[in-house]
Amino acid sequence: MTHDLTHEDFENLGLQKIVYIRPVPADDVREEFRKNGADLELETDTVFAVHAANGQPLAMLDDRDAAFAAARQYNVEPVSVH
Repeated sequence: MTHDLTHEDFENLGLQKIVYIRPVPADDVREEFRKNGADLELETDTVFAVHAANGQPLAMLDDRDAAFAAARQYNVEPVSVH
């Protein structure tokens, strides 16, 4: 028996169990804040974005290990994305 996944099914696959963590240049984040009229001071060149399995942004941390630890605190499995 096979089951074809709809686009929506595929987007929600792992939604409650997996988060993706990827490095983002801090300059990109600063620029995004400036576009919205805010100033952001970061003491790092890279931040780590945490996204739900469907791509929804959840958090941003300045330390990779902290991003992974935070994910595990919420009982989800972090996966690194490059």
